[in-house]
Amino acid sequence: MSLEQKIMPELKAAMLAKDEAKLRALRAIKSAILLAKTSEAGKEMTEEDETKMLQKLVKQRKESIDIYMQQNRADLAKTEQEEVAVIELFLPKMMSEDEIREALKGIIESVGAKSPAEMGKVMGAATKHFAGTADNKIVSMLVKQMLGA
Repeated sequence: MSLEQKIMPELKAAMLAKDEAKLRALRAIKSAILLAKTSEAGKEMTEEDETKMLQKLVKQRKESIDIYMQQNRADLAKTEQEEVAVIELFLPKMMSEDEIREALKGIIESVGAKSPAEMGKVMGAATKHFAGTADNKIVSMLVKQMLGA
């Protein structure tokens, strides 16, 4: 079932329930899907493409939250946080820090990295391995710690 097929009933339910926060987030997802479809000239979106798109939406909102908090605009930050919560419902479950650390041990061993200079090799393999299931900021931080940077 495609993401578009998943959000349509949710969109209708949010409209009926007059849930503004959920409605905003679902409309943003729908808009991003339509934009991707038109820019790709009819190419079907894969599940991986959908996950990347949702992650991008979450990342944009989190960056906005940071800016709003710096400018003491808690009202606007709250709106963005509500949307992040709804969008994250459609993302795969994210791995915990401990799960990431365990997987990274295997990746570092398989790549044969020994020093911080080899972080790029590890991050390349880790990005492919964790695709959509781990936050790259956390992965990067853990790789630096594990390689002694």
